[in-house]
Amino acid sequence: MIVLPLGSAPLVYLMGHKGSGRESELDAPAISRWGALFALLATCYVFFLTVNTCGETSVTEFVIGAAAIRTDGISLLMTGLVLMLSVMVVLFSGPYLCEEEGQEKFYAALVAMTGAIIGLASTADLFNLWIWFEAMALSSYMLVTFHRNEPLALEAGVKYLVQSAAGSAMVLLGIALVLGVTGSVDLAVIAAKAESSADLLAAGALFLIGFGVKAALVPMHTWLPDAHSQAPSGISAMLSGVVIEAGLIAMLRALASLTGTSVHWGMLLLVFGAVNMLLGNVMALRQKQVKRMLAFSSLSHMGYILIGIGISMYAGELAGARGAAFHMFNHGLMKGLAFLAAGSLLYSLYITRGDHAPLVIDDLSGVARRYPLPALALSIALLALAGLPPLAGFMSKWQIFLAGFDTGNVWIEALVVFAAVNSVVSLGYYVPLINVMYRQDMAERVVDGGRVADVMNMPLAMMSLAVILIGIWPGTMSWLVGPASEALMRIFGF
Repeated sequence: MIVLPLGSAPLVYLMGHKGSGRESELDAPAISRWGALFALLATCYVFFLTVNTCGETSVTEFVIGAAAIRTDGISLLMTGLVLMLSVMVVLFSGPYLCEEEGQEKFYAALVAMTGAIIGLASTADLFNLWIWFEAMALSSYMLVTFHRNEPLALEAGVKYLVQSAAGSAMVLLGIALVLGVTGSVDLAVIAAKAESSADLLAAGALFLIGFGVKAALVPMHTWLPDAHSQAPSGISAMLSGVVIEAGLIAMLRALASLTGTSVHWGMLLLVFGAVNMLLGNVMALRQKQVKRMLAFSSLSHMGYILIGIGISMYAGELAGARGAAFHMFNHGLMKGLAFLAAGSLLYSLYITRGDHAPLVIDDLSGVARRYPLPALALSIALLALAGLPPLAGFMSKWQIFLAGFDTGNVWIEALVVFAAVNSVVSLGYYVPLINVMYRQDMAERVVDGGRVADVMNMPLAMMSLAVILIGIWPGTMSWLVGPASEALMRIFGF
C-alpha cells in the first residue's frame, strides 16, 4: 500500500513529461492522469486484500530496513479514506486543470502524498513518523502552490510552509527528548518505559503543538483558510478531508506513547475540541467566500473528532472512539464532496473564463437552475456537515453525543450539549448558502457560466449517494470504523 503510490509517483511524472513533447499537447495530461488513476486503483486492490488478511481486530507488524510498519485499524481507516478521496480527485481534476501547465507534477505529487499519508498512518516508531510527516508536508506544499502565477496562492504556500516547518522542528525536538529519556524511538518501547518526568512532559507539549499545526488545532490553524481557499479545489478536498486528519493521527500516535506521564491527554483533547468548535463556527459565520467558509468549518469538525477521542481517553468509553473514527471518515467524505461541488461551480463560473478569483456566495444566486447536480451535491454535503438526519454527519455526531452522556460525568455532558448547540449554530452559515443557490433570480455570472464536464459530475454523484447511504445504514462502515476505534483504545492502554 505504501510502495505502490510512492513508486508510481515518479513514473506518473515521467510519463506526462515525456508526453508533453508530442505534437498533441493534450496527450501529456491524459497520460499522467490515467497513470495516477491506475496506481491508485491498484493500491485500492491491495488495501482490500490487506483488510481481508488482517481481519477485524488483528495487528500486523514488520520491519523494512530501519522502518517499522504496523497495520492496524487506524492505518486501515486512514488508508481507505485517502484512497477514496484521491481517486475522486483524480477523476474530478481532468477537466478542472485542462488549461493548466505542469499537470504531470500535480498528479505525481497527489499520488506521492497519498503514499506518504498511508506511511504516516502505518508507522510504528517516532522517527519514521516524522519522516512520513515531512513527506506529506513536502508534497502538499507543491499542490497548494500549483497556481504558482497567482500571488495569493504563493502567499498561502509560504504561510503554510513556514508554520509547518516550525511545527516539524518542534516535533523533531520532542523526538530527541524522548530518545534521550527512553533510549528508543519505537512507540511500543517508549510506552513501556514512559514515566512522569519534565523531559517527557515537554516532549508531549512539543508533539501537541508541532503535530497540532497540521491537525489545525486552534490557535495553530492560521495557515488553513488561506491554503484551502487558494489550492486547486481537488487539493482543498484533500487538505480538509484527510491531511489535517493525518496530522491528528500522527499526534495521537506520539501522545499515546507517553501515557505513562502524569498529564491526562484526554482532558487536553476535550479542551482543544471545544475551542476548535467555537472558533471554527464563529469565523465561518463571517465568511463571504465559499472555500474559506468550508475551511473554517473544518476547524469545527475537528473539534467533534477531538471530543469523541477525549471522551474515550478520559472515561475509557469505546463508544467515544467509535464515534470519533466514524466522524473522521464521514468528515473526509462530506468535506471532500463540499469542496469538489464548490470547485465544479468555481470552474464553470470563473475558471472557464481564465479567471482564478475566489467563489463568492452572492455569485451563486440561482445556480441550481443551471447547474442542478453540483448545487444538489453541495446542498447534501452542507446539510450532512450540519448534522441533519438521515445523512452521514448526523449518525457520527449522534454517536459522539451518546458516548458523552453515557459517561455520567456532568462536565462531559455539558460539553456534549455545547457541541450540539454548535451543530445548530453551523446552520447559520450552511443554510444561507443553500438558500442562495435555489433562488429564482440567477446572478450574471451564472447566466454567462460555462459547462460542467460530465466526468466532474461523476465523483459528485457517487459521493452524494455515499453520504446518504451511510447515513441511512451506518452499520455498513463497521468493518472499517470498529477496528479503528479498538486500535485507538489499545494504543492508549485501554
